[in-house]
Amino acid sequence: MRLKEKIIHESLKLFSLKGFLSTSIQDIIEAANTSKGGFYNHFSSKEDLFFQVLDEARKIWRERNLLGLDDTESPVDKVKILLENYKGRYLRDADNFPGGCVFITLAVELSDQRQHLSTEIEKGFTGLKKMIQRLLDQGKECGELGEDIDTGAITEILFNSILGASVSFSANKSTEGLDKSVNSLIDYLEQLRQ
Repeated sequence: MRLKEKIIHESLKLFSLKGFLSTSIQDIIEAANTSKGGFYNHFSSKEDLFFQVLDEARKIWRERNLLGLDDTESPVDKVKILLENYKGRYLRDADNFPGGCVFITLAVELSDQRQHLSTEIEKGFTGLKKMIQRLLDQGKECGELGEDIDTGAITEILFNSILGASVSFSANKSTEGLDKSVNSLIDYLEQLRQ
C-alpha cells in the first residue's frame, strides 16, 4: 500500500472511531507510521484529507452495499439485498470501520461544528433515501407493492431504522441486536408485498 493510501485508510478507521475533530494530524501520522512531511506531501490540510477519506468511504460503501442488486429484477428484492449487505457486509467491516458507520459518526459530530463538511455527508444520506424511494416506487409500478402503499413514508421508516440500527451497533457492537433490527425491516418489507 502506498503512503497516501495508507494515510487515507488509517484516517478512515480513526474517523470511524473518534470522529474528524477529535482525530489530530499527529494521531494520523502515528497510525500511518509516517512524518509530518509524509503527510503534507500528499494532503494540503486535514480538511483536504477529509474529502479524500470521504471519497474512499463512499467507494467502500458502494462496494459493500450494492453487491448483488443487479442480480435481480425485483425492486423490492433489491431493497432487501441492500439491507442484508448493510448489515452483513458494511456495518461488520471492522477493518475499515472499527467504530461503526463513519458517515453517522461524522454527521453527528460535524453538524454544529463544520457545517460545510456535514453538508457533504448529508449528500450521501439524501442519495440513499432517493435510491430506496426509487426502488419502492418501481416496486409499486410493477405490482410488487399495493397501490395504497405510501412509498415516501416507507422510505422514511427504512432510512431512519437503518440509521438507528447503525447507531445502536456502533454503541454496543451487538451483532444479535443488529440482526434483529435489520431482519425486522426485511420482514416488514415482505409484509408489504402483494
